[in-house]
Amino acid sequence: MDQLELFDLPNPCIGVCESNNRGYCKGCLRSREERFNWPQKPAVEKARILKLLAQRQKRRQAKSQSGHDRATNPDQQEPDWFIDASNQD
Repeated sequence: MDQLELFDLPNPCIGVCESNNRGYCKGCLRSREERFNWPQKPAVEKARILKLLAQRQKRRQAKSQSGHDRATNPDQQEPDWFIDASNQD
């Protein structure tokens, strides 16, 4: 018996069931396929989805934080990675 089968993995739904423009739930960050039949999914599949959700949450927080930094400090500009620093005065 696989150890994952010993524990019921929680449904990540938080009751905000609205899809964004890419088809991911705005609440739990799952795709339609990942949301479909959650209770019947094997524990291994649920664990894989939960791991993906953690990664998506980190990306969303990083994106939100970078947008917050620019909004609170408008003088701070993102670096232009295409400027040749050796030609700077």
